[in-house]
Amino acid sequence: MTGRQRERRHRRTGAALAAAGAVAGAVLGAGGCSGGDAVAGDSRGGDAVLVLRRAADRLVDAGSSKARTSMEMAAGGTRVTIRGAGVYDYRKRLGQLKVLLPQDPAGAAERRPITELLAPGALFMKNRGAGVPPDKWVRVDTRTLSDGNLVTGGATDPYAAAEVLRGTRSATYLGRTEVAGTGVRHYRGTADLGDAARRASDGNAESLGAAAKGFATAEVPFDAYLDDEGRIRKVRHRFSFLNGQQKSPVAVASTTLLYDFGASVRVRLPDDGDIYAGKIAEE
Repeated sequence: MTGRQRERRHRRTGAALAAAGAVAGAVLGAGGCSGGDAVAGDSRGGDAVLVLRRAADRLVDAGSSKARTSMEMAAGGTRVTIRGAGVYDYRKRLGQLKVLLPQDPAGAAERRPITELLAPGALFMKNRGAGVPPDKWVRVDTRTLSDGNLVTGGATDPYAAAEVLRGTRSATYLGRTEVAGTGVRHYRGTADLGDAARRASDGNAESLGAAAKGFATAEVPFDAYLDDEGRIRKVRHRFSFLNGQQKSPVAVASTTLLYDFGASVRVRLPDDGDIYAGKIAEE
């Protein structure tokens, strides 16, 4: 690789990281995870730890689904919510989400949704703003992110959210309830990101490993709701991470809702010529 190629690659990587960080970071600026294998529950809930560790496999069996996401961030007494919706293919590890940032606190017009494409080890964003042409994508290597893209993109990759549960250390079965009209089993527990990384698929192992080192704590409390086939219908994680110059951890609650299993998913990743390599303006 020539010196000019290395310089070009460095510029592209730096620009991508700046763009990704701003999705979550700019919102916070407007306002900036959280023992042994314990199992509790009854026969209807099964072995809670094992059931949860296998939940990601049940999604692969299902093939695909639609997804809705919600990410609540609290920093400096301000709470904001970023919402997303789209589809995901669990076998190909490809997904597409439309992510909507909250309105600018100054009362500016509502921001255009950011289109995000999710792929093993990568996040692509379009309509990012901040000087990025509207017809260009920004690419981020999620393996380089200190949160493994569990937070940075403003939405947690649905399959990564499921693979966090592979690191379940302790869990309790709380009984049956409903999610969007579907009967589910409710579990509450704590996962360890380091354990999750060791058990995760190739596409998420490095990203989750980076999150285990980059978050304020590798322990992630969660609530998971599984249907009778063991598929995740809803999962809520509570992360804690240090954001830039803020001294106190930022609390993040990420909720992923999965439905319409078997939905058609068509994701085309951008060509190299469609990826922006210029400077990202700071917001």
